[in-house]
Amino acid sequence: MDVFTVFSIIGTIAFAVSGAIVAMEEEYDILGVYVLGLVTAFGGGVVRNLLIGIPVTTLWSQGLLLKTAVVAMTIAFILPVGWIQQWRKSEAFFDAIGLAAFAIQGALYATGKHPLSAVIVAAMLTGIGGGMIRDVLAGRKPLVLRDEIYAVWAMIAGAVVGLGWFKTPLELLTLFCVVVAFRMMSVHFKWRLPRRSLKYALAQSVHQDDHSIAADNNMQRGERQ
Repeated sequence: MDVFTVFSIIGTIAFAVSGAIVAMEEEYDILGVYVLGLVTAFGGGVVRNLLIGIPVTTLWSQGLLLKTAVVAMTIAFILPVGWIQQWRKSEAFFDAIGLAAFAIQGALYATGKHPLSAVIVAAMLTGIGGGMIRDVLAGRKPLVLRDEIYAVWAMIAGAVVGLGWFKTPLELLTLFCVVVAFRMMSVHFKWRLPRRSLKYALAQSVHQDDHSIAADNNMQRGERQ
């Protein structure tokens, strides 16, 4: 079993279970659990394949990964609630595992066939695409767009693989551990990308306008008196 397959299996299990648990949190039926789990596990790869010109139908040749995802989701569905609660406490960790595994897998998919920019995009989309589709289908704000630094680690992993800095299985395993570690550090220390909240700014502006109008009205009343 090569390193590419290993990372594919790790990412598939982590994201399939993640999608299944989100579906159960949203009270979906068992069909919804399987659909959301499969979308989470394979959605990023499908989007990646579309962008780098790989036939989407290659998904159906991944029998091992499809079976792995189904088994993982079935286990998640029948687990006792207490075990699921324990999973939720470690959700960020398993999500980091899926992110790192799929980012490296996506980069390996594109390396040698496409330029560095395409390798980085492939790594990012493979790492975050399934999670974004999962959150949209579950009616949630996508984690990657609002949480601590997330997609950046996938892009960095894609860059170093595309540049050829990590090639051997041991080096790729080291990169995997580094991405997981930095993702967990960003969760622990709440590292965030710069953001600008127009919602807060607009609310402040409206409040100031209301205050100014009230002050003008009071002044006019004083002048009349």
